[in-house]
Amino acid sequence: MRPIRGLWLAQPWACDPHCPMMSEEETATPGDVLLTVDNLATHFRTPRGLLKAVDGVSFSLARGRTLGIVGESGSGKSVLSRSVMRLLPRRNVNSTGSVRFEGQELVGASEKVMRDAWGPRMAMVFQDPMTSLNPVMKIGTQITEGLRHHLKVDKAEAKLAARALLQSVGIPEPERRLAEYPHQLSGGMRQRIVIAIALACGPRLLLADEPTTALDVTVQAQILDLLADLQRDRDMAMVLVTHDLGVVANRTDDIAVMYAGKIVEKAPTETLFSSMKMPYTEALLNSIPRIENAPHTRLKVIGGRPPDLVNPPRGCSFAPRCAYAQPQCREEEPPLIKQDDGHEYACFFPVGSAAGAEALARNSTSPAATARGTN
Repeated sequence: MRPIRGLWLAQPWACDPHCPMMSEEETATPGDVLLTVDNLATHFRTPRGLLKAVDGVSFSLARGRTLGIVGESGSGKSVLSRSVMRLLPRRNVNSTGSVRFEGQELVGASEKVMRDAWGPRMAMVFQDPMTSLNPVMKIGTQITEGLRHHLKVDKAEAKLAARALLQSVGIPEPERRLAEYPHQLSGGMRQRIVIAIALACGPRLLLADEPTTALDVTVQAQILDLLADLQRDRDMAMVLVTHDLGVVANRTDDIAVMYAGKIVEKAPTETLFSSMKMPYTEALLNSIPRIENAPHTRLKVIGGRPPDLVNPPRGCSFAPRCAYAQPQCREEEPPLIKQDDGHEYACFFPVGSAAGAEALARNSTSPAATARGTN
């Protein structure tokens, strides 16, 4: 049986790294820039006006590295990942800017170009494992569909690869699972199968959109460990989207914090946690439940609501909820400041600075500060 392209890193029966079926891109040097996003914007036309879901986002991602994208629901994380993958509605949406993957521009690319890219070049693990799978198709059919289309293998080879993929993601009795339907499996097993489908054709980039949603804590850890192991084995780049800073703390190389469709802070993971600058990042971190807290300790929340993206507030979008906010914040939008160490942030009164400390002290006795509940 001939080797199946894309599975050699994970399977003992597949070819070695020098197999002639491997392309130059697949044997490129780790660390090469794989994805470059420049001033990407995705706006939706709605009856109320133009909704700016993603508004001028820029970042790059190298082969083998992991970028965490963090923010509350509605901050634009999922729309950003779908914009990178070009999985957007055909109507009432404007997408501008640049998305270059392996040097190829994807914004404005034809549907045929994108269909050829989905699977063997880039793939996505969707947010909800309960609805990501087709309920009327057997698991085996859903896994082998991409293999047969992209890798041009016959039915027997595709089934062999599907069984090996289920084994690689920790599914017991893979032969039996191939003949089952999604409703016969638990949420954790469905998520593992969604991951197997995404990895079937050996993509170089994996976007995981809140891959642990609706799963219990134990299964969440298993899924995240699985993604990390598979990424290391396959030397993939990965974008991990989540609302929880705790999830990405030890699982990413860099973190980008999104708010109101924009990146408001971005830094190497260790730098972000040791020297965060954006008050929103601090508020997200403070809202994480802590084991050392006594039972029934009240959780710290970010007061107020995320802004209306059709009619965003003037100045800094986070100002109405920010414990550091000053009159300047409500009138001017802070620019994204870039430091030499790769740390970027958009704030006039950053956390840990003298100006930030003065602003926080100035607001500490204000009734509005108590209402915001960020400290």
